[in-house]
Amino acid sequence: MALASRLHLISAVVLAAGAATRFGSPKQRLLLPEVLRQVRGTSVEDVVVVLGAYDVETDARVVRCPDWAEGPGASLRCGLAALPADAEAAVVVLADGPDLAPEAVERVIGEWRASGEPVVAASYGGERGHPVLLARSVWGTVPDEGARGLPTRLVPCDDLGAPGDVDRADQVPERLRGSLGPPARDRGDDR
Repeated sequence: MALASRLHLISAVVLAAGAATRFGSPKQRLLLPEVLRQVRGTSVEDVVVVLGAYDVETDARVVRCPDWAEGPGASLRCGLAALPADAEAAVVVLADGPDLAPEAVERVIGEWRASGEPVVAASYGGERGHPVLLARSVWGTVPDEGARGLPTRLVPCDDLGAPGDVDRADQVPERLRGSLGPPARDRGDDR
């Protein structure tokens, strides 16, 4: 008699739809490969990347969100709608968080399995962060502001370090800077 190969099918939704206006160029092209590497180092069985403002080459499955400019909730809803029918939960991560610890993903999955809470998020210094796990039962309730609008059980991940939130080129981790090219000059100092 064969044992079931998994307890639950858990997918990942990587949100990469934004315009990256503060960064000045499509930061997803630089940061997405590292985020995908980290997600693939977990027990997540399926990954979908949500794109919007830019096309990004990736070996992951992609869904384009035509409503990406309406905010994170629209992008998240696009990603959730693209998941397999047998997915019981989704781990949501941001494409601009290249320091995501695979252990944080496993920790939120473990807490979901143990508690049954429909929304579980990593916390850092007491502040809610990513990854966030959403059980299928709440997918239809995602508000426009995204998962932040849902009541959440927090799982401390301080020991793992926050995943980062790269908004500007000077926030890119050193290990990824070789892909940036020469730094842009501040035009205010160019006299």
